[in-house]
Amino acid sequence: MARRTGRPSYLLDKADVRRGRTARFAAVAGAIALVTALLGGLVGYQLGRPDATEAAIANIKEADAKRDAQQITELIGTARRVRDQVAPVLAAIKTETTGGGAPDAAKARQWQEVMRQAAEPFADPPSGTTATNVARGGLRGAVQQASLAVDAYALAAGVPAAQRAALLDVTARQAAEAATIWSVAATQLDQISVDAGQGHQHVFLDTDPHGGALTPDGAAEGTGG
Repeated sequence: MARRTGRPSYLLDKADVRRGRTARFAAVAGAIALVTALLGGLVGYQLGRPDATEAAIANIKEADAKRDAQQITELIGTARRVRDQVAPVLAAIKTETTGGGAPDAAKARQWQEVMRQAAEPFADPPSGTTATNVARGGLRGAVQQASLAVDAYALAAGVPAAQRAALLDVTARQAAEAATIWSVAATQLDQISVDAGQGHQHVFLDTDPHGGALTPDGAAEGTGG
């Protein structure tokens, strides 16, 4: 019976060398893959992380949004208070200028004081976003126009009867213009309130819908924010 023999030694040496090379290659490849993965993760983190400038910009925007929301809340409150002061004056002017009676100087002085008080909240306005500044500026402009209407009425109370009609006509037109300006500002205030998440806030005057002034939409107060 013939003796079994193994593979020749020169074949074993070559096989061992090939296995060693394969093992080293696999180790090196694994190390490269691990380093690549780590580097990729680091690069992705660095790219995804906002830099100092971006973080600063984000903080500024957040602070501006909070400031503007607070200003809108305060402006809504101011608009309601001023409206309650101005609306009766404009309504009375409409009555006085269409009733045919003589202007009352005492009423004129009383209304001038009311308008002075109504203008006080807008004397030193804060700086806000453009949209909020537009709403505030519109309300201020409406108060100024209403003040001019009162001043014209006061002038009519101190002139001869022959000149009153022209001054009272100017008074009525200025009062109507004040109501129109207010309606535009109130519409802007309503929009920025919705945009700020506070819902619809309809701070409008009770005016003639045929007089050219804007009117509130049909949305319920506080909805839509």
